[in-house]
Amino acid sequence: MADPADPADPIDAIIVHATGGPEVLAPGKIDAPVPAAGELLVSVGAAGVNYIDTYHRSGLYPRDLPFVPGSEGAGTVLAVGPEVTGFAEGDRVAWTDAPGSYARQVVVPARAAFAVPEGIDTETAAAAMLQGLTAHYLVTSTYAVKPGDTVLVHAAAGGMGLLLTQLVKARGGKVIGTVSTPEKEALAREAGADEVIRYTETDFVEAVRTLTGGVGVAAVYDGVGKTTFDGSLASLARRGVLALYGASSGPVPPVDPQRLNAAGSVFLTRPTLFHHIATPEEFHWRCDELFQAITAGRVSIRVGGRYPLADAAQAHADLEARRTTGKLLLIP
Repeated sequence: MADPADPADPIDAIIVHATGGPEVLAPGKIDAPVPAAGELLVSVGAAGVNYIDTYHRSGLYPRDLPFVPGSEGAGTVLAVGPEVTGFAEGDRVAWTDAPGSYARQVVVPARAAFAVPEGIDTETAAAAMLQGLTAHYLVTSTYAVKPGDTVLVHAAAGGMGLLLTQLVKARGGKVIGTVSTPEKEALAREAGADEVIRYTETDFVEAVRTLTGGVGVAAVYDGVGKTTFDGSLASLARRGVLALYGASSGPVPPVDPQRLNAAGSVFLTRPTLFHHIATPEEFHWRCDELFQAITAGRVSIRVGGRYPLADAAQAHADLEARRTTGKLLLIP
């Protein structure tokens, strides 16, 4: 059997040779990666599928071609590079920042790896990292939810929406969620949403104003972007916070800052995860709190779809068509 780090032994991966739709995600072979100083070579047990992967694939967020997409996953350490401490072969780790994770093996910076606690399976760990840490910083740092706060969570039955709802409820807040179908409404309520608006049937701005007695919400967590932005702004209470953390419907056009004044001296922020896990201390704090909540049963991770690695194109198509709930995983 060839050494797992031997470049002469090609491995399966998804390769993007030209940007475009899901069809550009082509199964292929790449040289097995070799860990350099400060890196781990990991056998990927599951890779997370995220909207940012679709932005890379489409060219919205440019990358040098060709490339292997994906950045999140969990698996088992095959080899430890020089100058790495705290990890050994056979350890289970999870990560959010390892480009090329749509593959059977990937090199993971040791600084970006978190040891998976006992009792948490590999798929759950892979599904928890990027969205779980994002939800954590949104409710603790972007707008720190306080007991009694009412917030609006868009796409409340998606992987992010379900996590946000649970973390807001754990902090004593109230959640108004938006969804598109009765089935998704049931999932949002199961996660703890106090009120659910089917935006396909009801103007969510009017519904939010009615549900809050005309006051509006303390914060809106908006990962949808273009189609919800105006309504999100109109749903805020005076001096509320609009956290625009994604753009699944497309990027928001440039905004006149004067609109924030007219909306009630509100705040608009476009946060990103990597600014909230930039130091080892903050990364481990967020990971520890997230996995403790999962272990204690305060947060449940829903895997909405598992796809063989070769079916990455179908996973992207399903995600972009909003046919999914929960987290999508690729299984090498």
